[in-house]
Amino acid sequence: MPNIAWNEIKHRALLFSREWASASSEAADKQTFWNDFFNIFGISRRVVATFESPVKRRTGSTGFIDLLWPGKIIIEHKSLGASLEAAQSQAFGYIQNLAETGRHDEIPRYVLLCDFRRFALYDLEPEDQLGLPLFSDLRFHKFPEFSLAELRDHVTDFAFIPGYTVHKFAPQDPANLKAVALMADLHDKLKAGGYIGHDLERFLVRILFCLFAEDTGIFEPDAFRLYIENRTQRDGSDLGARIAQLFHVLNTPTENRQTNLDEALAEFPYVNGQLFSEHIGFAEFNMPMREALLRCSRFDWSRISPAIFGALFQEVMTDKERRHIGAHYTSERDILKVIKPLFLDSLRAEFEAAKADRSTRRAARLDELRGRLARLRLLDPACGCGNFLVIAYRELRQLELDILIEQHGTQQSLTLDEVARLSSLDVNQFYGIEIEEWPARIAEVALWLVDHQGNMRIHEAFSQPCLRLPLRNSPHIHVANALLMDWNNLLPVTECSYVLGNPPFVGKSLMSGEQKNDMTRVIREAGGIAGAGVLDYVTAWYIKAAQYINNTAIEAAFVSTNSITQGEQPGILWNHLFSKFQLAINFAYQTFAWTSEASGRAHVHVVIAGFSQHPRREKQIFIEADDSDHLTSVSAQNISPYLVAAGNTTLLKRSSPISAVPEIIFGNMPNDGGNLLLTADERDQLLANEPDTAPYLRQFLGAEEFLNGGERYCLWLVGAKPADLQSLPMVMQRIEGVRQHRIESRRPTTKELANIPSLFGEIRQPATNYVAVPEVSSERRTYIPLAFLPPTVICSNLMKFIPDATLFHFGVLTSVMHMAWVKRVAGRLESRFRYSNTLVYNNYPWPQDVPESEQSKVEQLAQAVLNARALYPESTLAALYDPLLMPPELLKAHQALDRAVDRCYRPEPFPDDQARVEYLFTLYEQLTAPLLPATPRARRRRRQ
Repeated sequence: MPNIAWNEIKHRALLFSREWASASSEAADKQTFWNDFFNIFGISRRVVATFESPVKRRTGSTGFIDLLWPGKIIIEHKSLGASLEAAQSQAFGYIQNLAETGRHDEIPRYVLLCDFRRFALYDLEPEDQLGLPLFSDLRFHKFPEFSLAELRDHVTDFAFIPGYTVHKFAPQDPANLKAVALMADLHDKLKAGGYIGHDLERFLVRILFCLFAEDTGIFEPDAFRLYIENRTQRDGSDLGARIAQLFHVLNTPTENRQTNLDEALAEFPYVNGQLFSEHIGFAEFNMPMREALLRCSRFDWSRISPAIFGALFQEVMTDKERRHIGAHYTSERDILKVIKPLFLDSLRAEFEAAKADRSTRRAARLDELRGRLARLRLLDPACGCGNFLVIAYRELRQLELDILIEQHGTQQSLTLDEVARLSSLDVNQFYGIEIEEWPARIAEVALWLVDHQGNMRIHEAFSQPCLRLPLRNSPHIHVANALLMDWNNLLPVTECSYVLGNPPFVGKSLMSGEQKNDMTRVIREAGGIAGAGVLDYVTAWYIKAAQYINNTAIEAAFVSTNSITQGEQPGILWNHLFSKFQLAINFAYQTFAWTSEASGRAHVHVVIAGFSQHPRREKQIFIEADDSDHLTSVSAQNISPYLVAAGNTTLLKRSSPISAVPEIIFGNMPNDGGNLLLTADERDQLLANEPDTAPYLRQFLGAEEFLNGGERYCLWLVGAKPADLQSLPMVMQRIEGVRQHRIESRRPTTKELANIPSLFGEIRQPATNYVAVPEVSSERRTYIPLAFLPPTVICSNLMKFIPDATLFHFGVLTSVMHMAWVKRVAGRLESRFRYSNTLVYNNYPWPQDVPESEQSKVEQLAQAVLNARALYPESTLAALYDPLLMPPELLKAHQALDRAVDRCYRPEPFPDDQARVEYLFTLYEQLTAPLLPATPRARRRRRQ
């Protein structure tokens, strides 16, 4: 299956639009047009679709479909300026003809109309309209029409062409963000007045409950707002005491209240002793504080998801606190990315199957499913404010309601007791571990409130109230360090159904001392893991989860920074999980930007991995498009630690290449305090004053200069005679600066280098031409820019170089084949590729036993790439390889080189990057087979 690089696809679409924009209707050739169109997506039209496909009409005559991909798409192409409505009628007529002649397997899902300049796309089976009659106006979905020039912006509409299933997410409700801002303002005003710490946290949690309660039927409508407006002074002087009195009333059963209680207070129901029982100091309000609270009470909270409580918590934390604990609170759409494939999709599918069952088993199947929902137990071992548990509970309550409606209809004849017994789901099915008290308490309240929202939906469906007051059942939210406790003490593994969440995002270099101690303990309890020092904090949850679910059928899914599937970490983490626990990855989301409900959005790139000891029969890989509004999925027999369809092989650092190719070497490190490096102006000034320095001045390239241009120079004094240097006072001054810099260093190695201050700290410059490789390169580029450089150009330690590299080596390294490898195994700096010698280059499986003719072809086409670059001498490599700016000549030269490199691996072409990666990992396993340990035999597992 394909693995689309959307930036590359969009760039190809842009070039396609430019090329065909100048074609006249007379000269334009339909077949060439559609061949080029399918090539945008890396698909050969000749393989999947047929021109002039015949079909019998009702009249007995034969029609010819312009282009038919059976089961996928029908294309009707008209002359420039012709009516697309006529094309639509003709296309739909052909589909009816296919149905009438029994060619049901060929009936396509999509219809595409085109006249060289305009496109109109139809989906005949949109997800929300399945089951309606064919060609019903309500059934098919028409995408917005667009022009040829706009094709680049619409390529994700065609994700079905390379074989992706498309999922769409609704945009975030801006009201959620407004609610967060209102509560954050109230918090800030209270804190500025000196009301801080635990009391403030508890106070805000209770206020949140009251705001929801008056808008969702727990309290009388506007009861809380009217109490503040009518029973407190405008200056806020008595507001704190009045709210404390209200909290006391909410904690007191109705029968135990004083008979002469203020009638406004007496109307409030008894809620729950746990929520309002603790005595907290009351806040001293002033007028601005009172107004802030009233603004909150005037807002309609009935439409707000309790999941925004996590965003509120993030909003009031300082950046320092947030980084320390790794907190990132998430949007509903991203939470659904975890819970849908983990359990919700399968439960929904089971419901649809039971609903469609017309046998006598139908009622029993629905009852069994509802019973299963009531037995579910979910654990989030890093729950924060409970967002994952809240959304999971909301979705399960909705599924339960759908089952109830299917069983009973929306009857109004049910009694109050019958309605009260309808829902078996409750908050006590949800378990969480959270290290901080306040978010733990927020999680409890959020679950109670989503429970009430579920009750309100039952009320709406059956016209009977369903109110669980007082709150008798409680969520199990435990305040503790999840890495230092046995999760069985909270939820015995024999009762658990699923483990989920987003553990803290803290990199290995950013961990606090306490977090490092946590990691040490987890690693020790795991029996030790070789190389564990490179693991990020989040990996501790994977290890604990693997221990917890061992010998069970429990499935788990975590959100993690993408570092655990790139660079060094996969080989260390997943080798341990595979060998010790025989885990399988059941579904995965490749890297995407993690979004937060809070205003200070978290800029984190993450992955999602769902895993268990019992592998699913069908596994899924999800890929999010650049616009984040389209999600595509592909099936896989196995998902590798790099989250691609491949085996479980992981890569470890190697000191030399596994293939017979030149070694790659680090660049030269000055370690000079800047004294040996010069700008262009400094070089000119030095030459003007001391012309004899000319032989010692060399061009100096770091990754920045290499990619983006700019001039830097260095004093390269290798082999310089002391007498010659002594006659150059400005050079001697710089050498003395180097010596002082190194003497003042705390590193013993640097201090030793003070003895040779005229030389770079580390020298590896080759004496021959070499291929230069930037250590970090943008993930937006289809290719990492490489270049041949002479030995007179000095590369910095932010570059790597390959001495004695040939055009063949250059060609392979600058191909999509090599880039497919880089994308899967390279570490990242943020989202940019970090090219490693020990991991990426040395493990790369080069083509074996390449015929001389194929090797010569690669060399010729590699030179063609260099020639195409030379047509733009004023352009930097960054500009030439920008997806939006890459010249057509250069792109075509690269594509020809890509095909030649592919043929070095096998005669038949690779359809996409996914196939390339699978092939490369298979080849890697063959090349390293004698070095790999035997795969342990799978242990027998106990079913739950």
